[in-house]
Amino acid sequence: MDASTGFDARREAFKAGSETAMSVVRDDGAVRVLVDGAVLLSLQFDERRAALVASDRAGDPHRMVRALSAAAEALFAWHPSLDRLFLATGAWPAAESALAREGLAVTIDGAPVLLPELVMQRRDNWLTDAARPAFPLSYAMTDGRRHPRRPSKPAGRVYSRFIPWLSETVSFRVVDVERDLSLVHRWLNDPRVDAFWNEAGDLDKHRDYLSRILADPHMLPLIGCFGDRPFGYFELYWAKENRIAPFYDAADYDRGWHVIVGEDEFRGRDFITAWLPSLMHYMFLDDDRTMRIVGEPAAAHVQQLRNLDRAGFARIKNFDFPHKRATLVMLLRERFFGDRLWQPAAKDATPETQR
Repeated sequence: MDASTGFDARREAFKAGSETAMSVVRDDGAVRVLVDGAVLLSLQFDERRAALVASDRAGDPHRMVRALSAAAEALFAWHPSLDRLFLATGAWPAAESALAREGLAVTIDGAPVLLPELVMQRRDNWLTDAARPAFPLSYAMTDGRRHPRRPSKPAGRVYSRFIPWLSETVSFRVVDVERDLSLVHRWLNDPRVDAFWNEAGDLDKHRDYLSRILADPHMLPLIGCFGDRPFGYFELYWAKENRIAPFYDAADYDRGWHVIVGEDEFRGRDFITAWLPSLMHYMFLDDDRTMRIVGEPAAAHVQQLRNLDRAGFARIKNFDFPHKRATLVMLLRERFFGDRLWQPAAKDATPETQR
């Protein structure tokens, strides 16, 4: 308990932000945003009116936006049926201007309103390098395919997000061959994984495999972690340059993915509803021009297709690769954010992990 605030930050604390982690805590209608235990912003939440009242100022307007964004993310997660937050900032026009300028709020009936689909597209809440601008459009040819030039690859962690129903953070970092080789080697040799990936082999084979993926401009290999525990391997790709491109009308910034969940303890619905939408969230945030995410799971992989159905992917068609019969699946950006697919459908109640 912090004697100066009267709040115990460990109680119902929601972690927000990537580099500068904020904690959002609540007690009845009072909501406070803290950084390193210090109160950055105090608010009052009126659940009946879906209203959020700023009871003090968070210094400069930009810090106000960051703090309000964190509070809104937490409230929309705690109250899944809440579709908007009416905001009262008091006599502080600079705050309302900053909210509109940074795309966090829209004006409805003369008042600023926070919408979940706007809040969840603020890159600096989740991306490590959120300030990186979109790579300019310039075309190149690869193997007879015309496509946009892709930016240089990041290194280290690229995304993190707090998962309230697990009270844990999921994150993705770029593969480091020396650090991650033994881990990916073990996963690729798992019979359950090899049944669909067909990449079992020795360490040298997997070292070469990861090195090729890292060197390929259209691919990005990631390790997924819950907390500090790695659980899976992901390969993201730009569809225009990928083997999937001939099988549908690929747009310039369509993106796709492959997945290995390597650790059995991280299988199951609670974890899938954490890492799967978080990975989609990362791809949509990484480049605002990405309007569609595609996949090509094996048509026989019934469980994966069922998981993708629940995650909002549409089944477009079945088609034949040289090595497998696949199902083309697709997720639209508009559906992901409009239908709030970053969290599972649930009753408007606080999860057990938050009580």
